[in-house]
Amino acid sequence: QVQLVESGGGLVQPGGSLRLSCAASGMIFNTYAMGWYRQAPGKQRGMVAIITNGGSTNYADSVKGRFTISRDNAKNTVYLQMNSLKPEDTAVYYCHPPLLPQSWGQGTQVTVSS
Repeated sequence: QVQLVESGGGLVQPGGSLRLSCAASGMIFNTYAMGWYRQAPGKQRGMVAIITNGGSTNYADSVKGRFTISRDNAKNTVYLQMNSLKPEDTAVYYCHPPLLPQSWGQGTQVTVSS
């Protein structure tokens, strides 16, 4: 049973930073690409960033240059460093291995507001 536990969300002012973490278990972590996705109220869930098992990364245009995805295979953990946050980044953030369609965590709320 795959388990994904996100943490690190919170309330931050525009221009601020947050670092999200996602601890994975029940999977051979270093063999899977991992992604961060987000869902704002009234909107569909969308991809934010993906990192392959080899470390290659891809980002949504809206976060390029501001967010950085990374992974620590020794800790079975994927991170999302979010800088220069904007109100439109407000959403619930989820980690997800794209090749395991049913595997989602509970999400962590990020609110960017003054």
